[in-house]
Amino acid sequence: MAPFLYHTYRKRHFLFLFSVFILSQSLPPMALTNPLSPPSSCTKGPGPVIPVTPLLSFLVRVQETALQTYGKSNFDPKHYVDLSLKSNLSTTVEAFDKLPKTENGSVSVKDFEGFIGKYFNDAGDDVVYAEPVDFVPEPHGFLPKVENPEVRGWALEVHALWKNFSRKVSSSVLHHPELHTLLPLPRPVIIPGSRFTEVYYWDSYWVIRGLLASKMYETAKAIVTNLIFMLDTYGHVLNGARAYYTNRSQPPLLSAMVYEIYNRTGDVEFVKKSLPPLIKEYRYWNSDIHELIIRDAEQCNHFLNRYYAMWNKPRPESSTIDEELASKFLNDSEKQQFYRELASTAESGWDFSTRWMRNSSDFTTLSTTTILPVDLNIFILRMELDIAFLAKTVGENAITEDFLRASQKRQKAFSSIFWNEDMGQWLDYWLNNGADCEEPQTWKAENQNQKVFASNFVPLWIDLFNSDIHLVEKVTKSLKNSGLLCAAGIATSLTNSGQQWDFPNGWAPLQHMIVEGLSKSASMEARTVAKDIAERWIKTNYVAYKKTGAMHEKYDVEKCGEFGGGGEYTPQTGFGWSNGVVLAFLEEFGWPKDKKIDCD
Repeated sequence: MAPFLYHTYRKRHFLFLFSVFILSQSLPPMALTNPLSPPSSCTKGPGPVIPVTPLLSFLVRVQETALQTYGKSNFDPKHYVDLSLKSNLSTTVEAFDKLPKTENGSVSVKDFEGFIGKYFNDAGDDVVYAEPVDFVPEPHGFLPKVENPEVRGWALEVHALWKNFSRKVSSSVLHHPELHTLLPLPRPVIIPGSRFTEVYYWDSYWVIRGLLASKMYETAKAIVTNLIFMLDTYGHVLNGARAYYTNRSQPPLLSAMVYEIYNRTGDVEFVKKSLPPLIKEYRYWNSDIHELIIRDAEQCNHFLNRYYAMWNKPRPESSTIDEELASKFLNDSEKQQFYRELASTAESGWDFSTRWMRNSSDFTTLSTTTILPVDLNIFILRMELDIAFLAKTVGENAITEDFLRASQKRQKAFSSIFWNEDMGQWLDYWLNNGADCEEPQTWKAENQNQKVFASNFVPLWIDLFNSDIHLVEKVTKSLKNSGLLCAAGIATSLTNSGQQWDFPNGWAPLQHMIVEGLSKSASMEARTVAKDIAERWIKTNYVAYKKTGAMHEKYDVEKCGEFGGGGEYTPQTGFGWSNGVVLAFLEEFGWPKDKKIDCD
């Protein structure tokens, strides 16, 4: 039934997109104020801040003491804010304050380890194993295009990792949430792995794509249920299910998750339950802190979006790192703005990259809140199209028309604000310094960031763009000449900065969005490039797995079979979205029986 449903809904979606084109010719242009969101105003003053819990404030103190006690070698600040208490907070704080300390605030290793062992459970103990209800060792109809027995055996091992990384919150989190930074969730989750023992927002889209290839539809729905629970509880889908993530979201892909699940299952009730939360999330991303107005050369106003975290202090999970980075700033207001930029960059998912720096050699020039990112606005365009499609599915035609109007407006913005004809790419747009004002900003060509990043090609993921064969062929040529295509996949940027979202790292989500967009095109050349990239990515994942026994968070695309590095933590294994993309690629492209899988 599932394959039949998949092709049936692909056909319906094509017909829906055709209706988008027809309606776009007849619908009246949107008014200046988007009827789907509150009136936009620029953020003034210090900006919003969501307060932290007393437990989290205390754990940051513990983190700082741990650094002073152990030093920087192999120090992971996240570990200490993931600890849970064995008894109440006041008793633990009292015992901490009584620890003998030296003049610089450090505690002896013996005293500190004794304190931690007596008063805390270990990080990760607040999640427990959950048997997936829909896991079978080899699902019926699993990856029918994979004919090579060696590749098939590996794919089944990757499939089995869903079982290994299935978790639910412990009973202590549910009954004593005040002892934990892990947030209570109603359903089981798939965690990424290693230091990431909680569910993450945008990771979940590619986890779900892999679960759908594994026929684990109930597990996929449970993830969406948890994300909607966070949305209903906190007003937005959190970066992840920890108390220190309540001040920011991540790239908004919830509607895409709902669409993909419906596409495979045809579950209309699931769509009905999901539609109101999706509209709520849309309003959040188009609220005053995220939405700005750009006036193009034809004097047309465009509502576009940015990342903007509700936080202006060191990130608790990286507090000791952030404080050191901010030490060069002399006054508190500069430090607060820098801390907001750090958190907003974390909201982007690209933490960290020269993409967000005004000076690529100076990390403290992060300016994420003054950038209109191509990919964020593509995710919101996809949200508009997904909501329109899902609303039509359940008979909410007025909602469909509203969101088609919104998508029509945003599509025009991509042509006039982001598109660069000479480069054949869509480019991030930088706002003018100090221009957070209520008046629209006038578009300037020099404000486009002409550096090459993989995100410049993400619009191909959207059918409105990949269905234009002439556009696709121009962008495909640009991608081939960009320098991003490497031996083992698409590089994130051309700058080797030591940050993890820069060269030579390649990331599963970027490979997937670009490959899927190219492969949907009618262009033979684009489909050939897509297949070639997918095969390189599959090979590097396979060879690295055989060498290390693990899937990895990121890969070095210069060298087949090598995992990536850089950034503020050590390379991680697991790994949710890498597993999901490999399974999605194998489902789409397969692997012939006689085709080799090594790097040669």
